[in-house]
Amino acid sequence: MAAICGTREAPGGTVERARLDAMLAALADYGEERAAWGNDAVGLGWRGVPATDGAGAAGSIRRDGGAGLLLVADARLDDRDALGDALGVHGAERAVVGDGDLILRAYRRWGRACPRRLLGDYAFAVWDARKHLIFCARDHIGARPFYYSLAGRRFVFASAVEAVLAAGVSNALDEAAVVTHLTTPLLRSDTHTFFAAVRKLPPGHVLTVVADAAGDGTGDLRTRVERYWYPEHVPLVRPVSDDACAEQILHLCAQAVRSRLRRGVHGRDGDIGVHVSGGLDSSGVAVLAARELRRRGRQPPRAFTWLPPLGAAPPEPRFVREYALVGAVCAREGMRAAYCAPTAENIVDVLRRDCTFPGMHVHLNEEAVQRAAAAYGVRVLLSGWGGDECVSYDGRGYWQALLLSGRWRELAAECRAQDAAAWRFLGRVALPIMSPNAAWTLDQWRQGRRVRGRWLVNPAFARRAKSLVGSRLREIGVRRTQLQLLRRGHLGARMEGWTASGARHGIEYRYPLLDRRLLEFALGLPPEQFRRGRWGRWIFRHAMRTVLPHEVCWNADQTDPARSAPLIDAFVESFPKLDQLLAGRTPARAAYVDIPRLRERLRAEAFRASPQPGPMLQALRFLDLPE
Repeated sequence: MAAICGTREAPGGTVERARLDAMLAALADYGEERAAWGNDAVGLGWRGVPATDGAGAAGSIRRDGGAGLLLVADARLDDRDALGDALGVHGAERAVVGDGDLILRAYRRWGRACPRRLLGDYAFAVWDARKHLIFCARDHIGARPFYYSLAGRRFVFASAVEAVLAAGVSNALDEAAVVTHLTTPLLRSDTHTFFAAVRKLPPGHVLTVVADAAGDGTGDLRTRVERYWYPEHVPLVRPVSDDACAEQILHLCAQAVRSRLRRGVHGRDGDIGVHVSGGLDSSGVAVLAARELRRRGRQPPRAFTWLPPLGAAPPEPRFVREYALVGAVCAREGMRAAYCAPTAENIVDVLRRDCTFPGMHVHLNEEAVQRAAAAYGVRVLLSGWGGDECVSYDGRGYWQALLLSGRWRELAAECRAQDAAAWRFLGRVALPIMSPNAAWTLDQWRQGRRVRGRWLVNPAFARRAKSLVGSRLREIGVRRTQLQLLRRGHLGARMEGWTASGARHGIEYRYPLLDRRLLEFALGLPPEQFRRGRWGRWIFRHAMRTVLPHEVCWNADQTDPARSAPLIDAFVESFPKLDQLLAGRTPARAAYVDIPRLRERLRAEAFRASPQPGPMLQALRFLDLPE
């Protein structure tokens, strides 16, 4: 676990060491070790925890004096053997060379094309003294954050928004980001933050910072952002049997898990944790991790679930299934489960934090997991996040593609498999094509959510915000829909939040199902592999049939009342305290939120009549509630 920061001054400017020190101080959650380097034009900083093996961390500030290069990186590289072969790193040196040194050698060999050759999770910056430029890159999916600002004649970058602001960058809000947060939280920008002057380097992109030459020896800085990863260009997988396809998926999943256990782990039993929800993604990762650790002679990981702790009495009948699924996964591999659920006090504490900083915008359930994991000494937590968009995609868009391509016989077979009236089935297929917004409205209605009046935006701001609301237009077809989900920004937003919030507890998150090799294979699969008859997520189920308990692998019920009901109860229990905080003084951000309507909904009877926690949570997170 590490964080990086740096600054570049335009010609004629001078780096102030106090500014770099302030940025490093803002990264204190990432570890005690720190390093800084600077000259008149450039300052670089690194902060992290002590490395436990030579190849396990990007490590401090890496240098190549002969080439005039310096690097700061937050990185964990995969497939080091292939990279070492390409770079001529052999024998004993390969076992001890750090990931940061490999990145530096890759840049020296391939220049700005080096990220195409790197696999893993990373964000780094290279100062190239000979070319007088800074080169920055972020991994394909955005597992490691990278924020930056070009304000005036100064470029600033860091792993956390707070560190960028600590360099003196303006904290004025970006109203487009505010309205997105309050109205369409699942649609996140991969370039914008809550602050107008702070940007994100998008996943799969590089950033080059150079100075324009001027006759008087001065000049402004100029940035160039370029894309290096194109998931839409992934070639289609040649038709193979279902069994061969499932075997390859299982191999890639095991490889991804193994890669995330190989480096940067302390080597002590108990320092590895896994999410277990009883669903396909987390359960698959958990079982594969337990088997890999057992192969190394280590104890299985500690399992963390969002389900509340079991009392002396058995769970309510409607909750039994979820506890049984989690229990079946843990029993198969001898894992001990830690049941974690927030209390009303925890919810108030989380909602009082400023969500404009990603580390404060952690899921209410995950906050409880982080506290429990830290108490158990967990340092690395494996998550199944991202599987829904990748290898365990549910096949949305497949039926519409059949309809538009005239494959009537296959569409009829799908209709029969759904055991539904033909007119109902065709309505579900055709409506998203004819009117995506109407399909979205109907979907909300089916889930019992009122569509009108859900937002809690201040009326005056709402009039300005209409032009800022994102579109709900949907792509048609499996691959197009997957690509749209990858562009939506919600994956990166959660990973950025978990990176920063986990750092406060000394926890690093890793996401095997977002491994680039696995993701590219999944994007190349034929659409019919994701939906087969009544089964969505079919090929992943087929791949995991020998790994997971049968009841987990073939569970079609996606509801989770055992997790959501206690969370809602705790949220309702927090209403009096939240209302008291809102009544104490008007928050400075009240200009964006409809406070009277929010307070009206903070009454248990009104909430129970029309439960809509999402808009309320988004508004409460955004408000700067008093201490």
